[in-house]
Amino acid sequence: MAAKPKKIVLAYSGGLDTSVILKWLIETYQCEVIAFCADLGQGEELAPVREKALKTGASKVYVDDLREEFVRDFVFPMLRANAIYEGAYLLGTSIARPLIAKRQIEIARAESADAVAHGATGKGNDQVRFELTYFALAPDIRVIAPWREWSLNSREALIAYAKAHGIPVPVTKAKPYSMDRNLLHLSFEGGVLEDPWAEPPKSTYVLAVPPEKAPAKPTIIEVEYERGNPVAVDGVRMSPAKLLAHLNAVGGANGVGRVDMVENRFVGIKCRGVYETPGGSILHAAHRAVESITLDREVMHLRDGWVPRYAELVYYGFWFSPEREMLQAAIDKAQEGVTGTARLKLYKGGITVLGRRSPVSLYNPELATFGADQVYNQADATGFIRLNALRLRVRARLAGRKN
Repeated sequence: MAAKPKKIVLAYSGGLDTSVILKWLIETYQCEVIAFCADLGQGEELAPVREKALKTGASKVYVDDLREEFVRDFVFPMLRANAIYEGAYLLGTSIARPLIAKRQIEIARAESADAVAHGATGKGNDQVRFELTYFALAPDIRVIAPWREWSLNSREALIAYAKAHGIPVPVTKAKPYSMDRNLLHLSFEGGVLEDPWAEPPKSTYVLAVPPEKAPAKPTIIEVEYERGNPVAVDGVRMSPAKLLAHLNAVGGANGVGRVDMVENRFVGIKCRGVYETPGGSILHAAHRAVESITLDREVMHLRDGWVPRYAELVYYGFWFSPEREMLQAAIDKAQEGVTGTARLKLYKGGITVLGRRSPVSLYNPELATFGADQVYNQADATGFIRLNALRLRVRARLAGRKN
């Protein structure tokens, strides 16, 4: 039997699960537990989290503002790769977990803790994302996953435990589903959404207004890029976190960025998720628009072939893996020339590219024109086509002889 840990760092949110977990860890392992809460742009008041954790028994509490690091070092690299999981999901929750786990390990080292813990269940993806990061950064760390160990197997059991231990947890049936929010997105899962035929409740519109209630007049914006990263909106330069927050507000007001999908979890379960990603959806469209005039054809096609694999690595939790880092290096090399501006129209949930320009554009009007030109000899296409058709003609002649 493994020895009891001496000190545990818990990924803590102040919600029902992690509040119960904090008390359970203290009772079960009779050791010091440090609570860590990451501010990734949840839009909530995090000041009460510290007091609540201390009252529940935490020996120390970290509440760290990681918003700029989150967008700069995690969201933007992923957006440079145009990563979308299963054609729809912009990976808002997936990309947050590696940063939370990374900071947990940093705190564990600073505090000489020998264990880390999280509140992810044994059915979901987050347990994998947290623990793959733990082991990638601290291969000998002890990991405690209460949902895989304790007998509290339902929300009702957690509520009863909280009441018995005097843990204040406001519980309401007004929103019968789970939510996860950060600067990139807001997700809704479980509860009434477990029926894939049921329409999501109106209360699941938080970041984006319903398209039918969006303004009748479109909003036109310009997003400027440098080396694959957005740096300004409508000529105003902003930090990564402020830029994404600004686009969330602009996109949300126009009903942009809502996705309702059934996805395949890493553990093998199909799960329905409803996501709001207004700013991320705008940046994805703008990035592809600038790439269309700045990326070489073969480089773009090769990179696009990697997108499903890259997205899968992020979704599964392999952010700190050698294969993701290798792909990132190649993608970032391709992004060196992705500099320019995209002009977009946002209208009732839709995003339309109106224009794109770049000081390093590969688009040549003289070559692309249908009018008269002096730079392209159309007769050259004859040999080009015949050479590419050679193997097809050989195959056809062979088939003719057989028939």
